[in-house]
Amino acid sequence: MDSTKRQKVMTPEDEPLRSEGVQYATGEEQRASTSSTKKNEATRSKPKGHSVADVSGGERKVCCYKDLYCIGTWNVRSVNQGKLDVVKQEMTRLNIDILGISELKWTGMGKFNSDDHQVYYCGQESLRRSGVAFIVNKRVGKAVLGYNLQNDRTISVRIQGKPFNITIVQVYAPTTDAEEAEADRFYEGLQHFLELTPKNDVLIIMGDWNAKVGSQKITGITGKFGLGVQNEAGHRLVEFCQENTMVIANTLFQQPKRRLYTWTSPDGQHKNQIDYVFCSQRWRSSIKSVKIRPGADCGSDHELLVAKFRLKLKKVGKSTRPLSYDLNHIADKYTVEVTNR
Repeated sequence: MDSTKRQKVMTPEDEPLRSEGVQYATGEEQRASTSSTKKNEATRSKPKGHSVADVSGGERKVCCYKDLYCIGTWNVRSVNQGKLDVVKQEMTRLNIDILGISELKWTGMGKFNSDDHQVYYCGQESLRRSGVAFIVNKRVGKAVLGYNLQNDRTISVRIQGKPFNITIVQVYAPTTDAEEAEADRFYEGLQHFLELTPKNDVLIIMGDWNAKVGSQKITGITGKFGLGVQNEAGHRLVEFCQENTMVIANTLFQQPKRRLYTWTSPDGQHKNQIDYVFCSQRWRSSIKSVKIRPGADCGSDHELLVAKFRLKLKKVGKSTRPLSYDLNHIADKYTVEVTNR
C-alpha cells in the first residue's frame, strides 16, 4: 500500500478553565476587613492559622512572547530507549525547543509523553525502515495545536502563534540509490501536503533530503554559503523550492566549513551537506542563524543541524493572584455567604 495515503491528523482537546471560589460580604463587613486585606496584599502571603476565600476569581491569561526559538533536525539512524534519552539530553543542553528526527525506524504512528517532552512519530506498519518524528519540549508543548502523521517520510506539527500560526514539517527523502518512482512518490506526497497547509502559516520544512544543492548562489533560493557541487537530487530539490517560494536557510549564513557539512562517510573521507532547513521567503527575516552542532553525539553519521528563529508564540501565562479576605476578622453578627462555582 502506498504509504503516502496513510495519514492521521489529531488535535488535542482544549483544557477546561477552572473558576475559583467567590466571597460575598456587606459593605460594612468589607470596611471592617480593609486593614487586614491591605496587609495581605502587601505581603503576598496567607496569614497562618486563618481561612482565606478568593473574591476575584483567577483566570488563565493567553500571552504572546516573541523570542528566539531553536528548531533542529537530526538523522539519528534509529532510536531505542537509551538513544531517546541521549537525544533529549542534547536538546536540553543546547536549548532546542523542537527537534525533527529522520530515520527513526519505528513501526506504527502515534504520540506519547517522555519526561518533559512530547514525542510525535510515524513509521511503516511492519518494517523498521525510514520513519520520522518530532520531539517537543515543555516550553513549546503548550502551544501545539495539532499534528499530522502523513507517512514514514513526512510528519508535521502546527503551533499557535501571532499573528500567524506556524507549521513545521520534518522529512526523510529517499537516498540517491532509490528508484526514481520512490522519489516521485515522496515529492508528490509532500507537494499535496503543502497544498493543504493554511496559506497564512509560517512554513518551515527540514530534514535529511539526501541531496546536494551546491555552493552556487541561486537568487531567492540559496545563498552563496552552500557546500560542494549540486547533484541531480539537488537540482530537483531546488526546483521544489522554486515552486513553493522557499529559501534554503543553510546557505544564507557564512560559517566555517566544519559548520556546513551535515554528513560524514563511515571512512571519514567524504563530507557532504545533505540536511537542510527551508523557510518561506516571506519569513526569511525571522531566521537568525543555521549551523550544525558538532559536539552533539548520538552515534549517528549525521550532524545535528540547528536553526534559530525569532517567532511569536502564544502561551498560557500564570494566573493573576486573586484578592483575599481574612474571614476571622469579619464580625460574628454578620452572615457571610461563600459560593464555589
